[in-house]
Amino acid sequence: MQVVQGLQGELPHALNTVLAFVSSRKHLATTFPTVRSSVEGLLKRPLELSKVAEIKALVPDIVKFAYIPHNDLRIHAEAISLDNKRAISPDFTLHSQSLATPSSSLLPGHEEEEHVLVLEFVEYSRGRIKPGPGLSVHPSMTPKQLSDLVDKRNKRFEDAVDELIKATPEGEVSMDLLQAAARDHIPVNPSAKKVLAAADSQNLIIPEPKDRPSMDDVILEIQKQSWYKKQIVDRRTFKAKEAIEGLLDEPLSHSIQQALRDSRNITSLYYHQTAAINAIAQRKHVIVSTSIASGKSVIYQVPLLKFLEENSNATAIFIYPTKALAQDQRTALEQLLWACPGLQHIKVATYDGDTPQDHRRTIRETASVIFTNFVRMCKREDIVELSDKVIKDMLHASILPHEELWRTFMKNIKLVAVDELHYYSNLFGSHVAQIIRRFRRICAAVGNQRVIFVSCSATVAKPSQHMKRLFGVEDVEEIVEDGAPAGKKDYLVWDLPYKYPEAEKERASSISEATQLMRFLMMRGVRVILFCKIRKACEFAMKALRQELSADGRLDVLAKVMPYRGGYSQEDRRRIEHEAFSGRLLGIVATNALELGVDIGVLDAVIMLGFPFGIANFRQQAGRAGRRSRDSLAVLIADNLPIDQHYVKFPEELYNRPMDDLIVDIDSKVIIEAHLQCAAHEMPLSKDDAVYFGASLGELCDSKLRKDKDGWYHPHPKFLPHPARHISIRGADDDKYTVIDVTKLGLPDGVPRILEEIELSRAIFELYEGGVFMHQGLTFIVKEVSHDTKVARLVRADVNWTTKPRDFTPTGMWMPSKPIESKRLRGSPHRAYFGRVDVTTVVFGFLKIRGGNILEFVDVDTPPYERQVNGFWFDVPKDLLVLLKEKCLKPAEAIHSASHAWMNRFALSPDLRTECKAAEKEYAEGNAPEKGYTEENLRRKRPARLILYDASRKGSVSAQGFDHSIHSTTCSEGNVVASKPGALLVLKALLNLDIDTNSVAKQPVQIQGPDTIVEATYVRPLDGVQVEPA
Repeated sequence: MQVVQGLQGELPHALNTVLAFVSSRKHLATTFPTVRSSVEGLLKRPLELSKVAEIKALVPDIVKFAYIPHNDLRIHAEAISLDNKRAISPDFTLHSQSLATPSSSLLPGHEEEEHVLVLEFVEYSRGRIKPGPGLSVHPSMTPKQLSDLVDKRNKRFEDAVDELIKATPEGEVSMDLLQAAARDHIPVNPSAKKVLAAADSQNLIIPEPKDRPSMDDVILEIQKQSWYKKQIVDRRTFKAKEAIEGLLDEPLSHSIQQALRDSRNITSLYYHQTAAINAIAQRKHVIVSTSIASGKSVIYQVPLLKFLEENSNATAIFIYPTKALAQDQRTALEQLLWACPGLQHIKVATYDGDTPQDHRRTIRETASVIFTNFVRMCKREDIVELSDKVIKDMLHASILPHEELWRTFMKNIKLVAVDELHYYSNLFGSHVAQIIRRFRRICAAVGNQRVIFVSCSATVAKPSQHMKRLFGVEDVEEIVEDGAPAGKKDYLVWDLPYKYPEAEKERASSISEATQLMRFLMMRGVRVILFCKIRKACEFAMKALRQELSADGRLDVLAKVMPYRGGYSQEDRRRIEHEAFSGRLLGIVATNALELGVDIGVLDAVIMLGFPFGIANFRQQAGRAGRRSRDSLAVLIADNLPIDQHYVKFPEELYNRPMDDLIVDIDSKVIIEAHLQCAAHEMPLSKDDAVYFGASLGELCDSKLRKDKDGWYHPHPKFLPHPARHISIRGADDDKYTVIDVTKLGLPDGVPRILEEIELSRAIFELYEGGVFMHQGLTFIVKEVSHDTKVARLVRADVNWTTKPRDFTPTGMWMPSKPIESKRLRGSPHRAYFGRVDVTTVVFGFLKIRGGNILEFVDVDTPPYERQVNGFWFDVPKDLLVLLKEKCLKPAEAIHSASHAWMNRFALSPDLRTECKAAEKEYAEGNAPEKGYTEENLRRKRPARLILYDASRKGSVSAQGFDHSIHSTTCSEGNVVASKPGALLVLKALLNLDIDTNSVAKQPVQIQGPDTIVEATYVRPLDGVQVEPA
């Protein structure tokens, strides 16, 4: 016991003194040789590696003792010459055989870095920076502060030693247990090339997937880990379900039965499959809503084979939301056709933005089935006189406008399958609804009125209702009884622990929790996918995994982990998809790009980093694990944000709460008019076409189109010669920046490499000179940005800091233009104004951040990001502002929350945005300059106005349209600046509802900050604008 208690003496004091001094000075790096020499000077004896490992074993959460890439020691981005490089640290490594197999997770052309051993205290969490007051300038401590810090850490060691002694079973020696635990904390150099003893190598073997432990055993083992601090706040187990087979009204031919058996080992069909096939045989439209991986594709593939057996000229269109999913399903159908006697000659083709122009005619003339998607990216050579990159919809702008080239194909169409139906909602779905109506009109004109539409979705609230509105058809068979088997599934809600017992407000990082759990699962052969809500979180997580697995010496595991998100090149995406499908990967870090049903192989577990954007997204992501009947695990890592914490308190809502209805606006005159221009160009319109486009067709044709002498309607001349090019069904056509790696430029055989393309709306906040850009978990320094050519040049650098842009919207630059419409609110003297909103954002610098500390403020000169959007706004009454201040309610909180509450009640809310309030600006107060915001930025006053605008920038918001929650999953600032009482007062005032001022409680003063809201000035409407009655 004395030996254990000795850890409370000289060694911790010496380490504390040295590390507190070093960590208080941002320009010093804590390499182990540097720290060791100083500690040995205090101890007057050698510092043994095993003793440091014992301290790490005692308090693993606050001590970092690991190898990191050498370049992580860089404090600034300036190049370090070879002559000035710090001497490489001694090789304190387990003598192991190299685990550094070539990492498939490494970008081509980027070799593994040499590593150095560091020892430091982890005072701040890695990963996502908590919104609000939380960033601070890294201080240089006074002697008293240094002493207090050492005392505080000593107390942590003493408590840990006491806990170890109390936890030691009778008859065992505490020091023996500690030394045994310390062996696992001796750092492993990832660059080591030495041979490991056979006995040690057994501990590094990862079980084969078929031999992995059960999820019950995995969860039990998690709860025994030293880092487990009761993070699991809820566990739900759904039992395994047996298959329910169905019967067909008409047996399949022997050829189709053989194809199913030989290509997929299918000898019987599930109930929902037979129900759908029977309904299609009765010429009914079908929507199937069953679980993920329940074999829904069979319901339209088998009828297709039947149609082809009956008539070899039959054709079909299969539509998918992503190219990856279309490619996946095309391969599956080709295998089915090749295995079906008599149908091996049937040609299947992909027709999307990647299809060469010289192949398209052949596809039209010879293919029986085309795979496509509603949106594709096409290059300038595909379209004359358009911008370099535009979003173009295949059916909308390539097939329907050239219907004369497709008449034979359309005349023979038997089946149109639209997979992942839930994907088509809101503004995008509203456009798709009109495109399908145009398609049905063309088919009818060429004599084909018997097209059968089939759709599938695992997460749609009212399947038949949504399909009817989207397709404009009535005879829809809804099939929701799931006959597919399912393995046992465990759901865990994982709350963030407090970093220290005494830190009741400071929680651990959600990214560090997620990556720690992911590493634990992968080490046990559990194949896992980590879903991140945004691209940057995906990159942070991948970087953390690189660092942690490298520090553990597990490059063999790192080689089986890959990130996947939008923006990656086609080559990188296909490589990752191939690795995943082949079963070679243990882990994938992805955005919702992999939320849809593309087959990426067998997954055992899903980790969701923060609550996804809705209940449907949660269930869609959770369903990606256990896709082949084995037991599986889904874990929600709840972030420290209001929405996430709601589900921590009420986890039953994750499973019992109904999904929101999907919205398709088929009555929007703005959308209908745009598609009438296209339809009239495809084939002149008459008022009889109201059967497709609704009752407003006559009014819109008379006022917006051109009528000829025979009574037919043609497009307005301003839309000619190509009306479809004037409509982007996805929203605004954002310019894109090309991101190029020039690290090896100038070296022998060194060539620049295109990393990705990112939208202007992201580029302005991610590409600024000197900033850190992350790609596939690797860090790059932005060397040069050309805003004229929209090219950013980057150099590879492993740096141990991140950057955060400093941006603001200047006074008067988030302003409504003159209203073009004004509507009085029912029962209220106040108005809603509809018009153009001009938004300008300026990125004037960035912060260098390491572990929550601001290392440096850097100024940059970037052009302003200007955009014009359609929107509507409400001016908050002056007397309410007075009341808010009297009751100690911050107007910024009240307006922000009221905007979210109003937005959540709007039918097309996913396409709406508002001005989200940043906590570091609203609560900055005295330390504002230390947060990176100048006094000028903080003095700017914003008008007391609720502004809601059309994020798509294509006019879907109208003055007609108006969840009870004050929080929004799309809030760019994490819903931190919020006040439900304030929001209620704002909404009551606008609606002219009675407010009993005496019943409004005065709020306790908590976080202060500058007063950023002033009375809104009147914006004069355009001449002739009349106030529309309520």
